[in-house]
Amino acid sequence: MGMTAQRIDGKAIAAAESVILAEKVAQLTQQHGVTPTLAFILVGDHAASQIYVRNKAKQAIAVGMDGVTIPLPGDISQAALMAEVARLNADPLVDGILVQLPLPDHLDSGAVIAAIDPMKDVDGLHPLSVGLLLQQQPRYVSCTPMGCMKLIRSVRPQLAGLNAVVIGRSVMVGRPMALLLLNADCTVTIAHSKSQNLPAIAASADILVAAVGRAEMVRGDWIKPGAVVIDVGINRLVDEQGKARIVGDVAFDEAALLAEAITPVPGGVGPMTIAMLLHNTYLAACYRRNLTSAL
Repeated sequence: MGMTAQRIDGKAIAAAESVILAEKVAQLTQQHGVTPTLAFILVGDHAASQIYVRNKAKQAIAVGMDGVTIPLPGDISQAALMAEVARLNADPLVDGILVQLPLPDHLDSGAVIAAIDPMKDVDGLHPLSVGLLLQQQPRYVSCTPMGCMKLIRSVRPQLAGLNAVVIGRSVMVGRPMALLLLNADCTVTIAHSKSQNLPAIAASADILVAAVGRAEMVRGDWIKPGAVVIDVGINRLVDEQGKARIVGDVAFDEAALLAEAITPVPGGVGPMTIAMLLHNTYLAACYRRNLTSAL
């Protein structure tokens, strides 16, 4: 049956990151009287979004930051939402602003994200943040791809010259992920729904990142022996008995027979996303006050 891959424990790595961050935050508060503050804009009563925001706010408080949630009605107008963003932009105590996505269909999320003060864009989705990453001068990197890079480097510190394949081209994950791998001197292929012969492309990857949102799409025979597999997907799969379970974009058991290391779902990429969000919020608190010594 071959060897079974090492499980990359995102929970443990995120917890270690949080311990380091909590020390930095405590120092910032003691030496400069600054408590990094993260504001969450939560529109409507989308159940999953409420859980995500609650988790993020709880973890912000756990590392010594302030997490403030601003619940807004689901039928809020674009103008009223933009006014809320403008209010937070102007609030000197708010270091980071996160608009929880997806927004209700009648709202233009692109316009809302572009309206966030780029110095407070801790989600790394503002056009300026994306442009800086493209120019290899990143300020705030999109949280999920940054977390994925930490997970990859935990098992493969040297990435130069490796073949990396990213399946998925979203602005939140696929594209910034490809840029980070490129900046790390990988040879990068971005595959997507229109790509031809996807299994063969995937099988060329020393580093394979799956971010498509399709349950167990990546099969075991897509994996190059010894590859590092990062599974960003979170999908609800219901079996014949009607029992639901959470799975990734990769068929874990099949892939684990060939990969050198693989992230589980849940417990892989998810915890890292929040850890990186808090990391960005700390950076924002320092950048906005020119406390470069604290970085």
